Amino acid sequence: MTPASRTATVAVSGLVLLAAAVVLSVFVGAQALAPGEIVAALRGAGDELAGGIVEARVDRTIVAVVVGACVAVAGAVLQGLTRNPIAEPGILGLNSGAALLVVIGIRAGVLTSVTGYLWTALLGVILTGALVYAITLTVPLRRQPMTTALGGAAIMAATSSIMVGLLVSDDGALDVFRHWQVGSVAGKEATLLWPVAPFVVVGLALTLTSGRTLNTMALGDDLARALGQRVLLARGGALLGALLLTAAACAVAGPIAFVGLAVPHLVRLVSGTDHRRILLGSLLGGPALLLLADTLGRVVTPPSEVQVGVMTAVLGAPVLILVARRAVRR
Repeated sequence: MTPASRTATVAVSGLVLLAAAVVLSVFVGAQALAPGEIVAALRGAGDELAGGIVEARVDRTIVAVVVGACVAVAGAVLQGLTRNPIAEPGILGLNSGAALLVVIGIRAGVLTSVTGYLWTALLGVILTGALVYAITLTVPLRRQPMTTALGGAAIMAATSSIMVGLLVSDDGALDVFRHWQVGSVAGKEATLLWPVAPFVVVGLALTLTSGRTLNTMALGDDLARALGQRVLLARGGALLGALLLTAAACAVAGPIAFVGLAVPHLVRLVSGTDHRRILLGSLLGGPALLLLADTLGRVVTPPSEVQVGVMTAVLGAPVLILVARRAVRR
């Protein structure tokens, strides 16, 4: 298969999967509706109750598409930058760093809007990312991939412990934080995306154009410099893009686990190792996986729903096991 045909395969299969996931997200839910009622509601006609239900499904579908794209692309970039197959925002501690600052903000009583969550999550992600990167720079280049994962895991454990300590002594803060922390797109209106739109646009611009850079850096920093690559500048731009996408996703839906880990690996099975195709596949596959997980969460325990953050963890765990098995075989 030629590179062009492989790229076309990734694009077409990703679009088909995403379109199917969008249709399922709109047509399937805890409240059963006939297809005719849903079509009528989409056209602005029919029963008022059905119209409200369909409108809520459309809103959460739009939110899931944006959040899924952000998390999956960020995961693909972090795996490329660190040359570590298990790198993703959750495992590197970025989500827990954002969550810790959100908890501090809730306890201080200063978080009352999505904008407040956005800036707090953004600051938490940037501070945590800078700390992980600083830890990575303390070891020789060949040990940096493993050190990055270990440093991120250590920070995740530390911030999680501090969070628990803060929350157990404040029942009110725990109630507010509990819904945000599990990761959810339920009940989220599409208008919540407007405050984070600039971060998403800039983040996608920085990350989706970094494919060639990531390909070169996969050969090693020294060879990348020999090929004329400005390694520090390129790495900083791609990392900033990944942090912006992670912060935007956290602000809207809370920490979404495993999508950033699972999607790039699944895409790699089809696309090969070219990061330009991995980024394209992640941009389409991330929303598809998040929508399928959200739709599945609506129907597994009717009439209640399982939050998408729980479903992605359940679906992502087998992928993590697969990655570990492949790493051992090498």
